[in-house]
Amino acid sequence: MVERPHLVIITGMAGAGRSQAAKALEDLGYFVIDNLPAELISEVVGGADLPEGAHTRLAVVVDTRGGLDFDDLDLVMRRLAADGVPTTTLFLDADDDVLVNRFAETRRPHPVPAETVADSIAEEREALSGLHRSADQMVDTSELNVHELRELITASFAGEVEQRPLRVSVTSFGFKNGVPRVVDLVFDVRFLPNPHWVEKLRPLTGLDEPVRRHVLEQEDTRAFLERLEDLLAFLVPRYQREGKSYLTIGIGCTGGRHRSVAIAEHVASYLVGLEDLDVTARHRDVER
Repeated sequence: MVERPHLVIITGMAGAGRSQAAKALEDLGYFVIDNLPAELISEVVGGADLPEGAHTRLAVVVDTRGGLDFDDLDLVMRRLAADGVPTTTLFLDADDDVLVNRFAETRRPHPVPAETVADSIAEEREALSGLHRSADQMVDTSELNVHELRELITASFAGEVEQRPLRVSVTSFGFKNGVPRVVDLVFDVRFLPNPHWVEKLRPLTGLDEPVRRHVLEQEDTRAFLERLEDLLAFLVPRYQREGKSYLTIGIGCTGGRHRSVAIAEHVASYLVGLEDLDVTARHRDVER
């Protein structure tokens, strides 16, 4: 009996890093097929003429270039599941303005024809909305460079057999700049006193000790963090038990420079003390 491969379906927005993700998987020993129509996936998975090793690690890039239809892909996925083929759908995304800038920098045409790049992105996002909602793993590459994306993909797929720690990203942000596109839990700390209105603290950030003390020594902050830590102590083990690979926690204040940064750093430090977690803190708007 032919061994069924672990299949990774790479999809997502054009310009969000699908090619880089495919290259990272290829370096891990995956046999990668680019721009494969959904209806051919089952044939490839069952193909007897695949190279040696492809029957254990196979990745296909499926996107709007091949006329992607979510219903067609969903049907294929159901058939593969019924056949016992372990499948992971990886969706690459990025903020619209980031995608527009990337296409402007590379001067490549967008694969979805429209009057403007922004219109193309909007049409593609609508076409992929169902797949975005059903994806097993979503990666927002808005703030990632090529090397960071490669490291993330490698960490996620290097050893699908062994148990990997849950990767937790605690991201601070400012609500005035929008909520991060890919986030699992969002906590609003705008109820805390704003260091922006303290003249000597205004030019500093939550990474600076005076701001950190100002935020964390508030009575409401201590009460909030006590409850938040209890909630995370309850949730995180259950996410791990369900096999979740990534957890993104968003901490938002008005501008994303003071309160959210200090709180995010504290939460990340708390999570480091829990078992089997790979924790990072990112501050999206701290330099804005």
